[in-house]
Amino acid sequence: MAKLKKGSRCTVCKAKGEKEKAVVFLPHHRLALCKKHYIEWFEKRVAKTIKEFRMFSPKDRILVAVSGGKDSLALWNALVKLGYEADGFYIDLGIDEYSQDSKRLALQFAEKIERPLHIVSLKEEIAPIPQIDQITNRPACSACGTVKRYYMNKYAKELGYNIIATGHNLDDEVAVLFGNTLHWDIDYLKRQYPVLKEENGFIRKVKPLCKITEKEAALYAFFNNIEYIEYECPFSEGASSIEYKELFSQLEEKHPGTKLQFYTNFLKKMYPILKEHEERQKQELQKCKICGEPSFSEICSVCKLKEKVKTMAKS
Repeated sequence: MAKLKKGSRCTVCKAKGEKEKAVVFLPHHRLALCKKHYIEWFEKRVAKTIKEFRMFSPKDRILVAVSGGKDSLALWNALVKLGYEADGFYIDLGIDEYSQDSKRLALQFAEKIERPLHIVSLKEEIAPIPQIDQITNRPACSACGTVKRYYMNKYAKELGYNIIATGHNLDDEVAVLFGNTLHWDIDYLKRQYPVLKEENGFIRKVKPLCKITEKEAALYAFFNNIEYIEYECPFSEGASSIEYKELFSQLEEKHPGTKLQFYTNFLKKMYPILKEHEERQKQELQKCKICGEPSFSEICSVCKLKEKVKTMAKS
């Protein structure tokens, strides 16, 4: 976040003839804002993003994937304040102190805003992440992402929700987009859109914070007295996505607006081309023979993982 010049006044207050001092400056939006108008700006930006990408309406039942971090809690808070029926969904990953702290903060926040928080334990469903990490050859973050997506989709359907909202912010989207572009991973680039429509057993997934930076989400959480987990998951250490975020933050400091431009230009100029290509070569989904959830093969990746866990337990 750029430093404010001494004596800066809130842009919105100034337009109204008021003299409130600014507490934050957003260089890529050329806005200096006081606390009240920063919170308003954040929530309006979330509302505008929901409308722009036709994510959902007030009639929808929304399940917010909550991790105990600033982004998911800020999103949940903003959706409830905007009048949406949004409840929380927390997956206990079984990662020692990290899971204990994040679960406590998620529960504490649910109580504060008086909304239900559904909790699923990975230990009871399949195995905790440290155990899964030991039996797979994949990076822990990759396996974690797979099981999170599986259980979010499964439980959202069982609990009667038709929308899954995640707290992925602009920094997350830019880091993933950059990584996929570096490797020219066309299959992943085709799916990098803030809305993944409901189809073939999948519930619609949306990212209302996709145009909001990590620092902006943290500031919104701070101004709303939202307590969140401030340290990273121990399994994310050394992840390339963190290096990409640092790289783009350096670029953003010198050239404000770089992150937003990189992401929005992809959505405007490249995504439509990839989408057209995908429509021509759409791969048909089928139901997993074991659990019945949507899968690209006879047996889904989570059921394969469960078999590995059972085999390891017997040996």
